[in-house]
Amino acid sequence: MTDLAQPAKSVNVGPVRSSISWTTAVGDVLNLSGPLLVALMCVLAGLLGFTTYASYGSEAAIGIAVGAAAVVAMSQTLILASRPRLLEPMFGGLDRMYRVHKWLGISAMVLMILHQQIEPDFERAVRETGLGELAEEAGEFAFNALLVLIAISWFRRLPFTPLEIPYQLWRFSHRFMGVLFAVIVFHQFFVDMPTGVDPSLSVMLNTFGLGGVIAWVHTEFVAPRLRRREYTVSDISRHGDTTALTLSPKGRAMRWRPGQFAFFRAPEAGFSEPHPFTIASAPRSDGALTLSIKGLGGWTRRLPDALRTGMSMQVEGPYGRFDFHKGGARQIWLAGGIGITPFLAWAESLTEAERRDIHLVHCVRAPEEAIGLEILQAAAARNPRFSFQVVATARDGRLTAERLIGMAPFAVRDADLWFCGPTGLKDGILKGLKALDQTPRRVRFEHFEFA
Repeated sequence: MTDLAQPAKSVNVGPVRSSISWTTAVGDVLNLSGPLLVALMCVLAGLLGFTTYASYGSEAAIGIAVGAAAVVAMSQTLILASRPRLLEPMFGGLDRMYRVHKWLGISAMVLMILHQQIEPDFERAVRETGLGELAEEAGEFAFNALLVLIAISWFRRLPFTPLEIPYQLWRFSHRFMGVLFAVIVFHQFFVDMPTGVDPSLSVMLNTFGLGGVIAWVHTEFVAPRLRRREYTVSDISRHGDTTALTLSPKGRAMRWRPGQFAFFRAPEAGFSEPHPFTIASAPRSDGALTLSIKGLGGWTRRLPDALRTGMSMQVEGPYGRFDFHKGGARQIWLAGGIGITPFLAWAESLTEAERRDIHLVHCVRAPEEAIGLEILQAAAARNPRFSFQVVATARDGRLTAERLIGMAPFAVRDADLWFCGPTGLKDGILKGLKALDQTPRRVRFEHFEFA
């Protein structure tokens, strides 16, 4: 254990709650409602497509069913990409909403491939729109183009190579999808179809088609102007390969809760595309906020060198539902590398009155990579129920479940585990804890990357 650690303290907090509160249970159920609703809409579209065209044969019905489900899935990817705050509670946070967004896109691609392979052959009279041939060609073009763009979005790293797809190209693939979806909507609206069928499917597809196009227009042209706040870079400091930025509001400051994140742009420095960062500070009276940026990719490696004090940055947010106040009386906060940022904001917000027993473990490669030690030390001095330890794996060895159990001043199985960091660290610790019969009461984590 590195000597940068704050020793763990044994604190008597009384009996541990053996059950989860009803508000927490309701919240857990609510977090599943979003993914279930999304899946239900796709299934409903498929069922409507099949039953509406079943009389034309199973091949035609299946072709329409998978095509209808593809349109609804693609529409919902665009709706979720607009970052609707109203839907965040239904998914458990924007990071999880983006996970659903990703798999919806993949599902849409698979469904489009199936639809393209199954050519519905309608032998009865069809409704000729006059644009049927154009709609057919437009659908073929959009299908091929969407396959390319979805593949770019899916494979951030080229398969079987160490090469990464440039972030700008990845972003472009997302921005252009709305245009191609509008072409898909044109295709499904004007393609020649049989007459005299139940209009329910058409109503559903037109509704989702319009909703998807509106969501894309809102994301690209409306939201950036409505949601963004203007900030100024007031301080830049470096700690090893991590850069701390302090941003001060030019006008009305953004209001956030510790643990939330926001999207940041720096057009003055040549970074006009938004990038998510967790806010590494608690709310302050002057509205200033702190970001801790580690060079993990092209964007984050170039940004610190391009910024200068006095430059403007645009902030959109806040987002996220990572909140330790929703946890129990005993908590373990486990951070891997730059995943410490939400915990720094939490620690800074801790008061003397906080009654939870909290132990934080920060896992880094080398002692000099540990950031925010002064914040953690101040929190430990302010509240005796908070303690922390830093594990430098290059010197102390790999963090294991056994070591985590030994560090905690209470039984891990009696605590809630909050995690932010690389997935491999989380999976390894949880697997080890399960093998030792020390599975935490609840595990809460943020996805380290959206893509």
